[in-house]
Order: sequence, then structure tokens, then C-alpha cells
Amino acid sequence: MNTATISQPVKKTATSVPKLAVGATVNIPPRRMDFGFQEATSPRHFYGNDPFLSTFWNTFSSLLPEGESFFVEAVRHYRDQITYPTLKAQVAGFIGQEAMHSKEHDAFNQMIKAKGFPVDKLDQDVGKLLKFAQKVLPKPMQLAATVCLEHYTAIMAEQLLRDKDHQAMMKDPEALKMWLWHALEENEHKTVAYDVYELVSGNYALRAGTMIPTTIILFAVMAYFQTRLLIADGQLLNVRQNVKGFNYLFGYKGLFPRLVPKFLDFFKPSFHPSQHDTVALLEEWRTLLFSKEDGLLYDQVKNKAAIGLH
Repeated sequence: MNTATISQPVKKTATSVPKLAVGATVNIPPRRMDFGFQEATSPRHFYGNDPFLSTFWNTFSSLLPEGESFFVEAVRHYRDQITYPTLKAQVAGFIGQEAMHSKEHDAFNQMIKAKGFPVDKLDQDVGKLLKFAQKVLPKPMQLAATVCLEHYTAIMAEQLLRDKDHQAMMKDPEALKMWLWHALEENEHKTVAYDVYELVSGNYALRAGTMIPTTIILFAVMAYFQTRLLIADGQLLNVRQNVKGFNYLFGYKGLFPRLVPKFLDFFKPSFHPSQHDTVALLEEWRTLLFSKEDGLLYDQVKNKAAIGLH
């Protein structure tokens, strides 16, 4: 276990940090956001004007309200076993950030639903699947699955923050702002579930072994949901367009093949999420998004005291 990550006392700043933003003391501030998603002005195919690719990100968003809640419960279960002050603060920040992600993706999904996509039904199906998992899986395996899925979200989020072409494909400014905010915060808290797992279990075989079924189930659910949304959009039989979109994501030099090296790092016994160094990247994006002068999201943060700038 990387005890250097969690064993230091929580640093106090010169100005008091509100109790509601305890995660801000460890650079995991729960920022209360309020994105203004408008069905009338949001492009139906907001990612690259492409139905297949837009549907992919809509599908991913449909997993998140229930998925983020699952992550929170998996970590919260062990909260009372944590004695390290820093890790306790990190867990508080993790729970706060994930709660905000669920809220904003639910609002985004409601906007998608208004366009005629049955994301509410997908959300219900995800909820049933995860409730079943909570019922039948031991708590350590639920936490291991959370660690696996947090690895996916962290490396996908880092890719978005680093790849300007990826960002440019999002033609809805409000959607872009939401995904950038989410990407930043996924990397701010990417070590938390992992460190909790190492503290309460640390079983390498369980961690690595859980990644295989987690990956299979994730992509099976994504493929099924993608098909349902393409049907709703009348695009399922647009073969040429769908093949082009699939290749953009999974073909040679596609978004996901470029993530393979970082994905495989997870299987190293010595792996820790902090080995994917995003410290400078996050400082850059905190300024771009939240600076008082010209931050892209400054006006949308409701709790300015927890904004996360130094």
C-alpha cells in the first residue's frame, strides 16, 4: 500500500475551509455545479456531428447516475475503518464529487431523453444490475469493481483533458463544459477508492482478477445500450456511418486503443493510480476552468470557497 499517499495529516490553510468542502483540504473539493442543458439548443448529434459517436457518449452518460452511486456505497461501507486523517478527508471529497457527478449527469440525461432517447429506461436497467451486484457480491469485491471502474474513468478523463482534437469534437459547449469538469474531478480523486481498497484488503489477485469480468460486463452493457439508442435514433442500419464511428473509437489509433498501455498498468502488482502523473495537468485545468478572471466554469460553481485553486 502506498502509505505516503494517505498517512500525512490534513493541511490547514490560512483561511478556514467550510465543513461542507472538507475534501478541498486534500485537493478533492466537491464543487456544486448547475449546468444549463437546453434540449432546444443542444445539437442532437453533439459529438463530431456523428450519430454513432454521440450515441456512444450518451450511452456512457446513462451509466453514470447509478454507477457513481454504486462507487460511493462501495467506498462508504469502509469509512469507519479509516483512521488516517488524509484518507478520511479524501473519502469525504470523493463522496461529494461523485454525488455532484450523479446530479449533473442525471440532468444531462433528462435533456437526452427530451430528444427521444430512452435513457431513463437504461438508467433503470443499470440500477437493477448494480442492486443485484450489491446483493450477491461480497463487499471487498464491490470495492474491487469500483477500483477497476475508477481506473477506466481516470484514464478516459485524462485522455479528454490532454487531447484537444477530442475536445473539439464536442459541438455542444455546455456538454463540453460538463465533461471537462467531470474529467478534472475524476483525476482529482482517482487514488481514493484504490487507497481504501489497499487499506482494507490489498489482495492483488482479487483486484486484478476483478478487472476481467468488470471489463466484459461493462462493454457488453455499453454495446447493448448503444444498440437500443441507435434504434431510437433510427441509425442502427446506417452501416457505413456506424463502422466509421466504431473505427474512430476502437480502430487502429482510435481513442480506446491509445489507452491500452495505461489500462494494462493496472495489472502490475506495484501499480498505483498516482503513477499516471496528472498533477501539472490538473493545475492547468483548474485555472482554465475556475479562475476568477476568465475561468470557463467560474460562474457556474455555486460554492466558490471550495473551488480548488491555490
